[in-house]
This record gives sequence, structure tokens and C-alpha cells, in this order.
Amino acid sequence: MPSILVVEDDDAIRAAVQRGLREREHAVATAATGLAGLEQVIRDRPDVVLLDLGLPDIDGLTLLSMIRTASDVPIIVITAQDDDPTMVRALDSGADDYVVKPFGTDQVAARIRAVLRRGRGGAAAAAPALRVGGLVIDERSRTVTLDGAGVDLARKEFDLLHLLVSRAGEVVTKREALAEVWQQAYGGSERTVDVHLSWLRRKLGESAAAPRYLHSVRGVGIRLVDPTGTDPSDSADSADNADTGD
Repeated sequence: MPSILVVEDDDAIRAAVQRGLREREHAVATAATGLAGLEQVIRDRPDVVLLDLGLPDIDGLTLLSMIRTASDVPIIVITAQDDDPTMVRALDSGADDYVVKPFGTDQVAARIRAVLRRGRGGAAAAAPALRVGGLVIDERSRTVTLDGAGVDLARKEFDLLHLLVSRAGEVVTKREALAEVWQQAYGGSERTVDVHLSWLRRKLGESAAAPRYLHSVRGVGIRLVDPTGTDPSDSADSADNADTGD
């Protein structure tokens, strides 16, 4: 029975989520403040945290970063804030999913199942390191090297790069990236992908105008290629690289 911690200051919402998840056979604990929630994460080690951003004692994004430094527990943000900058900051700070209020318990329960399924799959089937040209990405140690030098990536940057490397040579659409990396096949903002691609490009020493590994395909998505190889379609992609701009 998965254990869920709900960190939410609104009494009615907290009670409704707790009741709905218990009806679906989850063990549910709650916290009405951020610091109480942090204490419970460290002490009780829940399987999933549902985190509201509008907490009375501490900013939810700050708490998200604090939890992430102490635990790898999957975190699903539940909030009324539906603007792109907040969503991007939450996801980049370590959130695994983002649900906007009002929401139904069925939706939240499905998101919980998704993050738990993703976590089990990653632990059970971590593949050997992947290599494309001078780029090496190791899922087991979550490390990346480029031409022998380490590349420091944030959580979602790593996940996005791993998706692209695992499908090297293929075009990955932004919708596919939202579904695989952020579990947001519907309703997610493609701008989230654009921002993370921009950050990835900088860390890989390239740009949209002068790509090496990350080639945009206008109106379709992104394709990771081996810059040391020959690909007859590279020249066609290069003309379209402004799609996700830096």
C-alpha cells in the first residue's frame, strides 16, 4: 500500500484529498505547514509527496528544494498557480509532476500511479551507459560526460537528455518529451521543454543557431545526432534550428 504525504494548508482540500486517496487504498498522512511536511518526509519516508505551493510558513518552491536535497521521493505539486514561470521553476527544482487546482481525485491518483511506476522501472532496469559521439550518459549514476569532461545537469535536464540520447537519430516531439520527462502528455506547456533545451545547449557548449548534438526540426521537435558521423538530413535540420532559440 503506497504511502502518501499531503502538504496542504487548506483544511477542506487536505481532507478531501486524504479521504479520496484512502478510498483508493493509499496510506495517507497530512501536514498543514511546510516545515511539518519536511519533518515528516525525513522521519516517515513516504512513497509520494503531494505539495501545495501556497503554504503559510514557507514558500512552496523553497520547500520543494529543501525536500529534494534530503530525499528522492517523487513530488507532485498541487497548486492553483498555473503560470508557465512557476511551473518551470517547480519542475526544474525537482518536482516530478504538476497538477493545477481544481482537480479530481481520480486524476491525482493516476499521477501517483505514474510516478511510482516510473520510479520502479528506473530502479529495476537501469541500462548501461549510452554513448553518442563524445557524449556519455550513465542512468545508474546519473552522470554525463562530454569529451571526457563532466557536465553538471539539473534533474530534469538529465532526464530530457537521457530521453534524447536513448532515441538518438530520431525526432522526439515536445509532446513526447512532456509525457516522458514531466508526465504531462496533455495540458503541459511546450515552453517548459524549450527552456530546458536552451539550458542543455548552453551546458553542452552549443546553441540553436550553431548546434552540434541538439538539432531542432521546425514544427516537429528535437533530434539528437552524433556530430562525428554523417547524416544526410543534418543540413536540412540546420536551417530550422531557430525553432527553440537560446
